[in-house]
Parts: sequence; C-alpha cells; structure tokens
Amino acid sequence: MKTIHKIILPVSLGALGLIIFNSYSVRIPRGATAVKNFDLKKYLGRWYEIARFDYRFEKNMDNVTAEYSLNPDGTVQVRNKGYDYVKKVWNESIGEAKFVKDPKEARLKVSFFKPIWAGYNVIDIDEDYQYALVAGSSLKYLWILSRTPNIPESIRQRFLQKAKKIGYNTDELIWVKHNQ
Repeated sequence: MKTIHKIILPVSLGALGLIIFNSYSVRIPRGATAVKNFDLKKYLGRWYEIARFDYRFEKNMDNVTAEYSLNPDGTVQVRNKGYDYVKKVWNESIGEAKFVKDPKEARLKVSFFKPIWAGYNVIDIDEDYQYALVAGSSLKYLWILSRTPNIPESIRQRFLQKAKKIGYNTDELIWVKHNQ
C-alpha cells in the first residue's frame, strides 16, 4: 500500500502542476483585448513575421513565416519556418492551435510541445486580414504579422502605439528581414 501512495502522490501533484501551468500559460496580457467577431477562415494562410521580441525559439532567425491551415478535427495546424542566418539552415516547427473559448474571439492556445500550451491572442487586425498584432501570454511575447514581407508605416505605427499602451517595450522589437 505504501508503494501505491509513493506513486499516486507524485503523479497527482505532477498532473495538478501541469493543469495550473497550462491555465497560466494561455492568458492574455493585462490591458490587451482579443479581437471580437474573429473570422478564422480569413486568418488562415501564410503570414510573414515583420517584428518580434528575441526569444530562444527564434534566435538568429530571418525570413520567418507562419502558415495556418484547418485540420479535419477543427484545430489549426501551425507551420512556422525561418532561416537561421548563423547556422545557415532553414528550421521548421509544426504545432497545433485551438480556441481558448469562443471561436469568434481571437484567443487561441498553441502547442509545439504537447502538453505545453501558450497563449496566442490576436489583439489587432485590419478589416481585410492583411496585418495582425499578436500577443502571447505575457509582455515577453509579441508579433507583428503581414500577408506580405512589408507593412505600411500607418499600420506599423498603429500596432506600435497599441503595444506601448498595453505595456510592451517596443524598442526591443526585432525587425525581421525577408531576403530569401
């Protein structure tokens, strides 16, 4: 009986920790609001990463794109691709995204390493779904995306102002090169 308790307690605590971690990791930063009346079908397809904060999964990456497609079960396949200009190799990651609650609210969670999920919150998008501002679960993660490798200055300023108002330090953004 003691052996069972030695197994059940750590497994139960581990499961509880994972549940707590996952519920924390899919938050939206304070002051940010996800886009309402979101249309996933219009969002699907290829996006170019225009700007991001530096973090280890995209370290030394340029020519970064994200491709979103619908899976048969209603989840979204996320295919990220970028060129590591230091190692001189292309890297690709395939993950899955699903809505946190309502599919009309642009709050999703994404996983490239199940069972770990992270927040993916579209907090601004133009009416034609050509440019998007995406917040992670905290002020450490922010992306500016475009359907083309360039973004108009007016959209750039709109997204930067919104991000600053929420509390992002936009001076730390990396502006991604698209030359390959």
